[in-house]
Amino acid sequence: PQVKNFAVWDYVVFAALFVISSGIGVFFAIKERKKGTSREFLVGGRQLSFGPVALSLTASFMSAVTVLGTPSEVYRFGASFVIFFIAYTFVIILTSELFLPVFYRSGITSTYEYLQLRFNKPVRYAATVIYILQTILYTGVVVYAPALALNQVTGFNLWGSVFATGIVCTFYCTLGGLKAVVWTDAFQMVVMIVGFLTVLIRGSTYAGGLHNVLEHATNGSRLNIFDFDVDPLRRHTFWTISVGGTFTWLGIYGVNQSTIQRCISCRTEMHAKLALYFNLLGLWIILVCAVFSGLIMYSYFRDCDPWTAGFISAPDQLMPYFVMEIFATMPGLPGLFVACAFSGTLSTVAASINALATVTFEDFVKNCFPHLSDKLSTWISKGLCILFGVLCTSMAVAASLLGGVVQAALSILGMCGGPMLGLFTLGIVFPFVNWKGALGGLLTGITLSFWVTIGAFIYPAPDSKTWPLPLSTDQCVLSNVTKSVPQEQSTRPAIADTWYSLSYLYYSAVGCLGCVIAGVFISFITGLQHGKDIQPLLIRPVGNLFCFWSKKYKTLCWCGVQHDSGTEQENLENGSAWKQGAESVLQNGLRKESLAHVPGYDPKDESYTNMALEKVTHF
Repeated sequence: PQVKNFAVWDYVVFAALFVISSGIGVFFAIKERKKGTSREFLVGGRQLSFGPVALSLTASFMSAVTVLGTPSEVYRFGASFVIFFIAYTFVIILTSELFLPVFYRSGITSTYEYLQLRFNKPVRYAATVIYILQTILYTGVVVYAPALALNQVTGFNLWGSVFATGIVCTFYCTLGGLKAVVWTDAFQMVVMIVGFLTVLIRGSTYAGGLHNVLEHATNGSRLNIFDFDVDPLRRHTFWTISVGGTFTWLGIYGVNQSTIQRCISCRTEMHAKLALYFNLLGLWIILVCAVFSGLIMYSYFRDCDPWTAGFISAPDQLMPYFVMEIFATMPGLPGLFVACAFSGTLSTVAASINALATVTFEDFVKNCFPHLSDKLSTWISKGLCILFGVLCTSMAVAASLLGGVVQAALSILGMCGGPMLGLFTLGIVFPFVNWKGALGGLLTGITLSFWVTIGAFIYPAPDSKTWPLPLSTDQCVLSNVTKSVPQEQSTRPAIADTWYSLSYLYYSAVGCLGCVIAGVFISFITGLQHGKDIQPLLIRPVGNLFCFWSKKYKTLCWCGVQHDSGTEQENLENGSAWKQGAESVLQNGLRKESLAHVPGYDPKDESYTNMALEKVTHF
């Protein structure tokens, strides 16, 4: 069918999104011009409250890949995607109770600073380089994939939207810093929900109400949600989504600079935890909206699947195609949906640019030039935002040349996120792991996850494991559709039908578990870390949960770390535990400034707060 082009009103609605986003950047640039420090620019002066941070986290988490990809997944494979409800819950609980307290109380700005405090510089730099490469590549795909899908269905200019996204994100990141990113994300989150709701309301009226949608979905086997088959090669089962999904998203969420940076910018640890739990509510809302959009789309197209019929060339285009169909007589509303998809893109890209600038500044620039003035630091931070904005937009151009590699590039989050999750888990949960174990574990995890992901890309899983549910073209008016001839199977090695056919949701688990097992094993061979050399603030043994009743077993879990020289609260209030080991950490190459970042305990709020930082920033 012919491409239904955007009307003038669609462009007006879409342009409004970009104008308001840029305006927020200008507002914060003017409002914060007197506070010209890099700390203000990169972590918002650590004075943000939980509301906007929660909205910001949800918006960044839900890229356009979610807005366009999840409904088409549900349309083709059924509503089992809703089981991510469980994975998201585990991810948020683990992030807020295990990882966040360690990062927040140690007063770091870059999560990779933690790796230097706990291990040494080489471990920190290895992790930082992997993170930078992963984020640039992923951001390029996030910009390109939705632009391509929208271009092919709505006639929306492909390169115009790619460059507009890159320029606007770079603009408000560079002008307003983290505060602009957070508040713009909060606005974009509202746009995403409004966009989804218009599709849900209009789509369900077309289908004759929600009961009809559910009836059609049941008849089409779309509501067979719980499949307890334990076969790890099956693409989506209860176990792959709940277990594999938890590992995948924890790698992206729990130890990711972009997430942790916004949490440590909160004024107290309690605010940071509240931001995470309120963000969980946002994740559930977006997930339910996306799943219902997929079911409504199935109800609408049940007798004429535009993908099988050849009206569109990729499943990603289903959602925009559906929107152009149902809003054909309502100019402005397709523009609202496109704004919804691009809100996901803008928020993800902006968060990535800001996180990349922070990591590069904290991990490389500050270490090479420790005595920079505040003004120069801020200008360098802004320059880094521009540099990464250009790199991420250029990566989108490269993604267009990769063709089918878009799916592979999305797996990069699992490939790199899993080993990173394993590395931080080694540092926080296992006090006896030394730097050799950490580095060896990281390399092992990266090797395993790259091996399985690249293998799966070269030898895709057999159709029996990934075949979509039945789709009908009975009522279609087919135009010159050629029947696809099944391709001859090339010779496949035996490993292709086992290891390479593993569900893509397990890639992160493979990297994480490989890293943890290798790290523990290498540490035992090369000599365990001495507990007295580790600050109690830097670890959080999970054994604590099970050994609270026995002092003997609790001491055993801490492996010699001096955790019992007073309560953790007392240690934090007077900073004694931290300062005892300050000299040994300084020899490890860390500057005094970050050692002084000891967040204090506020008895009124019963929480650790950043306010104490102001008092102890200088010795």
